[in-house]
Amino acid sequence: MKKRIGIVGAGTAGLHLGLFLRQHDVDVTVYTDRKPDEYSGLRLLNTVAHHAVTVQREVALDVNEWPSEEFGYFGHYYYVGGPQPMRFYGDLKAPGRAVDYRLYQPMLMRALEARGGKFCYDAVSTDDLEGLSEQYDLLVVCTGKYALGKMFEKQSENSPFEKPQRALCVGLFKGIKESPTRALTMSISPGHGELIEIPTLSFNGMSTALVLENHIGSDLEILAHTKYEDDPRAFLDLMLKKLRKHHPSVAERIDPAEFDLANSSLDILQGGVVPVFRDGHATLNNGKTIIGLGDVQATVDPVLGQGANMASHAAWILGEEILAHSVYDLRFIEHLERRRQDRVLCATRWTNFTLSAFTELPPEFLAFLQVLSLSREMADEFTDNFNYPERQWDRFSSPERIGQWCSQYAPTIAA
Repeated sequence: MKKRIGIVGAGTAGLHLGLFLRQHDVDVTVYTDRKPDEYSGLRLLNTVAHHAVTVQREVALDVNEWPSEEFGYFGHYYYVGGPQPMRFYGDLKAPGRAVDYRLYQPMLMRALEARGGKFCYDAVSTDDLEGLSEQYDLLVVCTGKYALGKMFEKQSENSPFEKPQRALCVGLFKGIKESPTRALTMSISPGHGELIEIPTLSFNGMSTALVLENHIGSDLEILAHTKYEDDPRAFLDLMLKKLRKHHPSVAERIDPAEFDLANSSLDILQGGVVPVFRDGHATLNNGKTIIGLGDVQATVDPVLGQGANMASHAAWILGEEILAHSVYDLRFIEHLERRRQDRVLCATRWTNFTLSAFTELPPEFLAFLQVLSLSREMADEFTDNFNYPERQWDRFSSPERIGQWCSQYAPTIAA
């Protein structure tokens, strides 16, 4: 008999899973409360960049609508402020790409529907899960809305924060000149915040996403609380002032006369994220096991851009395991977690480490930044490993590992 899979949530995790399963003739139904045509009128959803490994999965799923060679970015510029600022660059082995999710998500939904995936446009609450689980061989939950996330137990050892670690102000802007190489920029203002600049395709063509990760209580926090709609000119002037002071490598490419939100007042998002890591499955009162996927399992701060990428990876792994098994019990869970956990958990740990390291700047991290700024080879490795958070965590998981990594490249600097 054909397998029947129910998916609650139409984000990257749920849609990539659905597309993968339809390639293998698995019956898929996605539950979501938002239709494709509704996305164009929404406020900015996020500022997600897809790493090359995620783009490769999109190619395999035949949904690479915007090829990275044309719309992507090819490396990272870095800026670390202080008495002696550091500027350096690292290459990616293959380009990443960012597309406004108000374009990207409906494209995936239409592709899935065209390939035989079914959609049910309705909100799903925790009270609905038992009934839904009876209709499918396996039910997968990919959204934490309507308290669905609380169905999966929080892992306290992997959830060190009880509140947001940054006051976020993110938006899509125009009037920012591209760097000589189209690239993402990571700027650090010690004690105040981080800025990630991402070349992003939106409704009016290429624009620039600015992800301002402002330290709570710092000079930059005001950007998360000042509303563009109240006085657009005042908001833009304030942002320009703060960028010039804290993130000059970006500010120097801004044309003040052109600088504004890229499309409309909906292009800005402010708030905070509470990082959390949860169990990847739960057992309902009827004995059925449900799977948590994407943000419902691992919610991370966007400072390293890992969320959607690890969700896509986990979706692909789950799809392969669904094909390989016919009984979806605790043994199935063991197979699934053995394969997906390393990347998802390492992305979570690396992100949480970075939030603390950028705040506290421990000696071993300062030493790492110094070597990184002087070694192009190390910068290339660090940059490309955004694709592989498990490799990055191998480097950062202890002061000894950081020191050993730096020692590999220090001789090349001296030479």
